[in-house]
Amino acid sequence: MACPMIGVQPLKDRPALAVNAFGRRLSEYRSWREELASIINEYQGWVESQGLGSGEDDLKVYELIDALKSDRLTVALVGEFSRGKTELINAIFFAEYRQRLLPSDAGRTTMCPMELLHDEKQPPSVRLLPIETRQSSLTIAELKRTPTHWTVLPLDTSSPKKMAETFAQIVQTRTVPIREAENLGLYNAQAPGAAVPSDGKVQIPVWRHAIVNFPHPLLKQGLVVLDTPGLNSLGTEPELTMSMLPSAHAVLFVLAADTGVTKSDLDVWTNHVCVAKHAASEGRLVVLNKVDALWDELRSDESISATLNRQIEETARALGVSRAQIFPVSAQKGLLGKVKADHALIARSGLDALEAKLSSDIVEAKQALLRAKIAREIGAIVDNTRAMIEARLAAVDAQLAELKGLSGKSQDAIQQMINRMREEKAAYDKTLASFQATRAVLSEQTKVLLDYLSVEAFDTLMARTRTAMKESWTTQGLKAGMKTLFDGATETMEKAHRQAQQIVGLVNAVYGKFHADHGLARIKPVDFSLAPFRSQIQRLYDEADAFRKSPVMVMTEAHFVIKKFFITLASRARLVYTECNAAARDWGKAIMAPILSQVREHKIMMDQRLENLKRVHENLDNVTGRIADVEATKQNLENQLMIIRNMMRKVGQPLH
Repeated sequence: MACPMIGVQPLKDRPALAVNAFGRRLSEYRSWREELASIINEYQGWVESQGLGSGEDDLKVYELIDALKSDRLTVALVGEFSRGKTELINAIFFAEYRQRLLPSDAGRTTMCPMELLHDEKQPPSVRLLPIETRQSSLTIAELKRTPTHWTVLPLDTSSPKKMAETFAQIVQTRTVPIREAENLGLYNAQAPGAAVPSDGKVQIPVWRHAIVNFPHPLLKQGLVVLDTPGLNSLGTEPELTMSMLPSAHAVLFVLAADTGVTKSDLDVWTNHVCVAKHAASEGRLVVLNKVDALWDELRSDESISATLNRQIEETARALGVSRAQIFPVSAQKGLLGKVKADHALIARSGLDALEAKLSSDIVEAKQALLRAKIAREIGAIVDNTRAMIEARLAAVDAQLAELKGLSGKSQDAIQQMINRMREEKAAYDKTLASFQATRAVLSEQTKVLLDYLSVEAFDTLMARTRTAMKESWTTQGLKAGMKTLFDGATETMEKAHRQAQQIVGLVNAVYGKFHADHGLARIKPVDFSLAPFRSQIQRLYDEADAFRKSPVMVMTEAHFVIKKFFITLASRARLVYTECNAAARDWGKAIMAPILSQVREHKIMMDQRLENLKRVHENLDNVTGRIADVEATKQNLENQLMIIRNMMRKVGQPLH
């Protein structure tokens, strides 16, 4: 299938269009990420030079820096067949290529889910996953990590014609016997409205999933576009509904303005979009596409506007959303307007309003998510570093006062101060010995917590679940398996919660002792809550139950879909356990980090005070030089506090 072109020009001769509002906002977001990564890198360099870091903390900071540089924003387009999703992608994201970059002929075009992204480590290409992999028990996420399963087609970005030919491969279909389609879970003769072809053959897609690696400016800035097929394909790939769509930062639900909300549209909305985005409406937009079908030269603009308003009202009522979430557009006319630089046509197409919404709400919401990630990943580390710097500053101020007070004192008086300092240090060393014993107990308690949340524990739970299902891949078998899985997960997390509380109690006692006995700053231990993971498990159960009850379960081959659904369900639940275990492991290391740092800092400061006294005792004329050294140290510490303040100010900075 050839991809239709509009005014095709060689890429090198094509004038660049002005970047739309969404592109500008995405560029600002990328600049914010890069500047923030640079500041955090500067902060980390100082931490390492001062010996304030630990191996685990350093690794976490560098992982965050990498995450900032490679962060992506995913926009998913969902809707029934022939609603113009692919044309909308062409119009919003790729109009400056002055052609239809992706195939969007009438009828069914996107036969499999398609991700458009840019990976600078790989050459431009289209990676295609054969439909036969549906017979495997591996999820698409797992198959992405196995290159041998994919067919890779090079993408020649210098030739529009060759690009069109390569993209056309994505929508290929082939005719197969009914039995083969049933084995792949792509045909169910018992589904309502299913037609039995006279020749005993049906048409199926050649590919199961497509990943397009394309060096487009927006994709280079971290945009990922997910184009999905219609209701049947959404139903046969549970991973789409239960994993890919929930991970999208924005979902554009595409309808046809001339037909409004049909029954199949409502099924997609209820069983896929609402499930994926949970109860919240943020990031969920409705696009009434093809409004140009309502344009009629025999009718007045007022009459056309009234018809469109009625359609918007009916759509809002049918979907239970506000009018503000509905955007009437003509992707086809918008694309044409951009290609021809016809601003009046672009304005009439309605694309401007949709792009403005994407650029404001969606990008800013993604920035807020990244801020939360920074706070979650390294917030405690930065707070600990700041506390250490402030503690050092306090100690340096005390040293300065002590050194300035030594002027005019005799050597005997200074010797007495040295003796008292040695006694204080000996007492502190005894406390450190008991502290090491407490750390050993804490390590054992943390191991118990990690055992509860281990992937091995989840695999044991999965074994019980399979036994409960008794190889019955029916809706009843699925219901029994879900109950076993989620009841077991909830019970395990409750045990882990009680264990975490025990650990917090032990650490609080340690913190309190050092504060009371040695005057160390009162620190609140890093908190750890299982609530987000328990919430994920519950939400997963709710999504699973909604999917199990959805009409799509009778629209496809039940045995196949249920088995695939359960594999997807188990895979996501296992991922929650993996993330929870990693978070608990990090917390187990981080919970003692502040006190360990303070203990170490206190010992360093005591050693420095003792060294200062010794040197002054040896040479009473050395006081001025020691004061100058300590004041230089103070200046350096104040500079580092400024770096931290700048970093945190950048984290909270809104996009311009």
